[in-house]
Amino acid sequence: MKFELTILGSSSALPTAERFATAHVLNVHERFYLIDCAEGTQMQLRRFRIPMGRIHHIFISHFHGDHYYGLFGLLSSLNLMGRKVPLHIYGPAELETLLKQMTPQGESYLFPLVFHTHRYDTLSLLLDTGSLKVYSFPLDHKIPTVGFLFRESSRELNIRKEKIPEFNLGIKDILRIKTGEDYVTSDGTKIPNRELTLPPIAPRSYAFCSDTRYNPDYVRFIQDVTLLYHEATYGHLHIERAKATRHTTAREAAMIARDARAGQLVIGHFSARYKSLDPLLDEAREIFPSTIAASDGRTISVPSVKVKDH
Repeated sequence: MKFELTILGSSSALPTAERFATAHVLNVHERFYLIDCAEGTQMQLRRFRIPMGRIHHIFISHFHGDHYYGLFGLLSSLNLMGRKVPLHIYGPAELETLLKQMTPQGESYLFPLVFHTHRYDTLSLLLDTGSLKVYSFPLDHKIPTVGFLFRESSRELNIRKEKIPEFNLGIKDILRIKTGEDYVTSDGTKIPNRELTLPPIAPRSYAFCSDTRYNPDYVRFIQDVTLLYHEATYGHLHIERAKATRHTTAREAAMIARDARAGQLVIGHFSARYKSLDPLLDEAREIFPSTIAASDGRTISVPSVKVKDH
């Protein structure tokens, strides 16, 4: 089952000819989640063949224009397309007010627009679909800002198919075994669960950290994340500029990935001053070798891996 991130925009506030501002789409089991929505996001969705009508949840990290200006056009297009199903938006309270003001005069959306306001003090559960949980957590930027953590729910053990006829297992037996119980035969023989099951698929996770200055405090929220996106607006040569604007350097992003024991790091939100991203990538890889650079249209797939300990 898919767990796949597509980068729609990899630039910081000022877009370039090659890089749009921030927007990501996460595909989890063919459900699509939009994370930030910069100007031009709907064009990037079309360009990279992401089905807009299948996006039901949009997550906005903070109230800076390069992370939400694309919402107005996207909502208008969804309305023109005749959308009827609800659309959930998770964002700062100021955004809800602005969206209400920006509704075209004399018109209303054909679909319910459901707004969820952020908390900024702790890890907070935003959404639980049964197979996926989405959390927000506080970052450290010039204005209140959150990151997002998408984590697959733990799966049950897999039954060994050949054991079903061998022990004449019924549905109730199988359900109990999949939760970890041993099986007792009709003659009282106990069959250990390990002999009846295979390891489940390990839950995958994705954390989105943009925008923020380097602050180890939020590492605790993203421990052992499978895939980490972290802003790297500047190279370490410009660390004073990063501090002044409360952004992160590529080296600092790698330090966060290292301390969080992330599986892979994607750096992005690059300043328009960098024509080549090689220096940023090189400095991040010195600390965290499993680093790649975001680029518009790039898709990163997280493969399924079985739990090692069974």
